Order: sequence, then C-alpha cells, then structure tokens
Amino acid sequence: MRRFVKNEKLKLTNLARSNRKQSTDAEKEIWNLLRNKQTGYSFRRQHQIGSYIVDFVCLAKKFIIEIDGGQHNDTKKQVYDEKRTKFFNNNGFKVLRFWNNEVLSNLDGVYVIILNALTPPSP
Repeated sequence: MRRFVKNEKLKLTNLARSNRKQSTDAEKEIWNLLRNKQTGYSFRRQHQIGSYIVDFVCLAKKFIIEIDGGQHNDTKKQVYDEKRTKFFNNNGFKVLRFWNNEVLSNLDGVYVIILNALTPPSP
C-alpha cells in the first residue's frame, strides 16, 4: 500500500512538471500576472493538492485558479471538475475558474476579478 501511494505521488509530480513545461497561452498570461508576488501573494503553478494538480494556487489564502480549455465543455469533464472543486472546497480552498478565451480576450478583467477575490472588501 505504501509503495502504491509513493508511486502515485511520483506520477503526479512528474505530470505537474510536464504541465509546467507545456503551459497553454492562457496559463502563460496568468502566470505572468501572478509570479513574483505581483498580487501581493505567492502563487505556485501546477501544484499537487491531494490526488489533483491545480493550475495555480496561493497556499496562504487557500485560493485556487483554474484555466479551462474547450475540453471542459464535455459532460464527463464537467462532472470530474465538480468533484475536484468539491474536494478543494471541503478542504478549505476557494476555486476560481476562467475559460482560456476569457483570459486571452479580457486579461485585465480577469486580473481584476483575481485581485478582488484575494482582497475581499472590509466590513
């Protein structure tokens, strides 16, 4: 059993590393906005949480950003995405999702949404 868990973790680590090398254009655009604490917070990309890999995460704020391509329109993929989001929410994470085309066509608007989610208005 222990060996299985170690092998699965290694598989996910290798997949995350591969994903970082093969980022989509939308992921590259978002990463350029998030890297080097430009939002005031540290983000990681293609980071493993449980048995999942998320596109971007701010661990300090428990905040995940997912960038979805057209394959996420598929019914099976939507069910899988809902399962992932439920897992993250149950573990205290907030998940924000954007479509690739939304990022590429309205990067400034997406950035404002991210900033607002990171710093909710004070009461």
